[in-house]
Amino acid sequence: MMAMTRNFKLFKPLARVQYALIATIFVANGAASAQNITMASTTSTEQSGLFGHLMPEFKKASGLDVKVVALGTGQALDMARRGDADVLFVHDQVAEEKFVADGWGVKRYPVMYNDFILIGPKDDPVGTKGKDIVAALQKLATANGNFVSRGDKSGTHAAELRYWKLAGADAAKGSGYKECGCGMGPALNIAASSGAYVLADRGTWLNFKNRADLAVLVEGDTKLFNQYGVMVVNPAKHPHVKAQDAQKFVDWVVSPAGQQAIAGYKIGGEQLFFPNAAK
Repeated sequence: MMAMTRNFKLFKPLARVQYALIATIFVANGAASAQNITMASTTSTEQSGLFGHLMPEFKKASGLDVKVVALGTGQALDMARRGDADVLFVHDQVAEEKFVADGWGVKRYPVMYNDFILIGPKDDPVGTKGKDIVAALQKLATANGNFVSRGDKSGTHAAELRYWKLAGADAAKGSGYKECGCGMGPALNIAASSGAYVLADRGTWLNFKNRADLAVLVEGDTKLFNQYGVMVVNPAKHPHVKAQDAQKFVDWVVSPAGQQAIAGYKIGGEQLFFPNAAK
């Protein structure tokens, strides 16, 4: 009986040590899981390969990992409104400014730009080639040309709808107009396989490998300017948002180091995005 008592007395300190070790492991794991943020962004930033270039640089500077969820801009904004993201990196300035005005975002920062381009068959059966996106869409509507729209409430889709409206064809785009409800890469794949026209961002196009008979037909129109912004989700709306860590990303990406990293991302010697953070 005395031996059992001695063993029990020995067990209690041992148990306390084990519990302390387990608690330390849980705390360590919790600290590790806290070292990341979730970003809702566009398919263009992801599919262009930009984030594969940027995020390792940001981690070196901050120690933070970024989990990117690539969606259309409209879906990314919805995700942030639900509190499922800490930071946004998107490209629909009108929608972004409304997002901040409605209290969902803390502040919008311009961060970079590129441009939209009209892609289509090299032989351009509708005759869209040039620098006028409105005239090109008018020709497509009149000719019932095959056109693939993302139809996903993305920044690219929002821009496309603005151009159709300017062309006076927002309600009559022609029988060849089809919505895929998909990201930029899949939309380009559909256009490549069906010989259709599609509005794309230049970054995704430059990183797109399955071009088949497609070529850039309309570019250089000032209306095709494509601005990106970054915003921290407002913790007043969602207290669990990692606002301080999200702000670290914002501060880095608009800093000289972040802007240099954006400018340094090239494919075949061609720059995909151009930094323009407000000074």
